[in-house]
Amino acid sequence: MFITFEGIDSSGKSTQLQKLAEYLISHNKRVLILREPGGTPVAEAIRSILLNKQFSINAEEELLLFTAARANLVKNVISPEVKKGNIVLCDRFYDSTTAYQSFGRGLNREFVNKINNFATQNLKPDFTFVIDIPVDEMIKRSQTSKKINDRMEENKIDFFEKVRNGYLILSQEEPERIKIIDGVLPIEQVHDAVLKFVLQKNKLKLFF
Repeated sequence: MFITFEGIDSSGKSTQLQKLAEYLISHNKRVLILREPGGTPVAEAIRSILLNKQFSINAEEELLLFTAARANLVKNVISPEVKKGNIVLCDRFYDSTTAYQSFGRGLNREFVNKINNFATQNLKPDFTFVIDIPVDEMIKRSQTSKKINDRMEENKIDFFEKVRNGYLILSQEEPERIKIIDGVLPIEQVHDAVLKFVLQKNKLKLFF
């Protein structure tokens, strides 16, 4: 089982991934937690380049770097773990590339989709949670955080508006896979919504 979490920065997706992992582990499930880009030595090295504010990286370079990291992660970690029957939870996957590099940067979506499919060997998440927050909420949260913004987080407001809109469009196109959840709600309420969806899937005997 392969589940991904998506959303604009500061949406709380990483927190919700961790909370779902804790729930599944408490029910004796084998769970692997990953992040993108990252998860392997090669992918982590690419991540350090992508997020480094000292580098000037254009949209095309960004696309290829993200997908190179993903290709390495899928081949060496995700696909083998899924084949073993383990649950893989990943913080971002190819929907991020579509939202950020196509909707956000303006790269041709058909081309981005082809690159995504090539990098993932057509591996598709069983389902995806998009933790959705307005951009002004993202800004408010980032201002109260002590975390230093990385290169991706320093994009302008209109960029993140495009990215958020991209996620909403993707959810309309694939409603069976992509679940939009209101990330403005308190953390526990968001978790309850995630868990409710997971338990509905349990009726299909996907988990337990």
